[in-house]
Amino acid sequence: MVKRQRITIKDVAREAGVSPSTVSRVISKNPRISKVTTESVLSHMKRLGYHPNAIARNLARNSSKTIGLIMPDSPGEALLNPFFPEALRGIIKASTKYGYDILLSSTAEINDIETVKGLVSAAKVDGVLVMTSKIENKSIEYLREIEFPFSVIGSPYDDVDDTNHVDNDNERASHELTSYLLEKGSKSIALITGGRFLTVTEQRIKGFRRALLEKGINKECGRLFVGEFDEKTGYRYAKEIINSGEEFDAVVATDDVVAYGVVSAFIEIGLSVPEDIMVAGFNNSILSRQCSVPITSVEIHADLLGAQAVDIIIENIRNGERQEKRTVPYTIYKRKSTWD
Repeated sequence: MVKRQRITIKDVAREAGVSPSTVSRVISKNPRISKVTTESVLSHMKRLGYHPNAIARNLARNSSKTIGLIMPDSPGEALLNPFFPEALRGIIKASTKYGYDILLSSTAEINDIETVKGLVSAAKVDGVLVMTSKIENKSIEYLREIEFPFSVIGSPYDDVDDTNHVDNDNERASHELTSYLLEKGSKSIALITGGRFLTVTEQRIKGFRRALLEKGINKECGRLFVGEFDEKTGYRYAKEIINSGEEFDAVVATDDVVAYGVVSAFIEIGLSVPEDIMVAGFNNSILSRQCSVPITSVEIHADLLGAQAVDIIIENIRNGERQEKRTVPYTIYKRKSTWD
């Protein structure tokens, strides 16, 4: 038996000569769409046999006034990293403004797609906010497929133009930070990162390597160490860097928690930061400012990322808006760990 291909909102949009977001607005009966466009879209929907997702329609009629928040791990574990409390602060502030509650869900014991399916099928939430973007994320694919309101903090690995998301320009930030260290005289830099399965990690690695390439520095002088986003990873790899016998003069850590572990290990060994080796990180958390050697760090404005992710979801719920992409600017704060 030949399986019938499922008709999607993209198919209707292509046939009608409009954007998928316009089709969404027609489905939600948005008054901003002209009568001519509405009739055309409805005609193509009927001809193609397209039927809007029943779950989304039911939730539109019976709002729970709740947004489901998908954490990458158990909330207790994730909140140990300063990024998540900051992002959560922005999420709560924005959701309160719109009169919505937040329902925290963990993916520690079951995979993320089952968590999302449970929230949606039980009509517990009007929209879903995914706090991290993985290279392969089945939950995002599922939310796109059923046309359910959602947004992601982080850039999706694929279908970027069909995914509501908010992010920094992480490749550019990593490139700028690495270039800054090279301008400070660095010749051999190590990059320590966590979460290789995350798109943010891939973007920061790409920016790091591009900066080295532009300066004519070979790959061997830009070593990559992959672990977790925690202090233990920074501490362990800092010791490994020293014991390797290679003469590194700078370390970029893709999170301040990791950078804090790096500085702690170097000081324990007897090295001076930045005299013997420079260190820089990401997130501009309290750890970067209160470390014994204040750490140069990239401020990514996690609270603003969270708030704008909520804005996108609410717009999606109210007006059927889809495919919205927002970029939050970053700032590099230069501190003692890099001679500033």
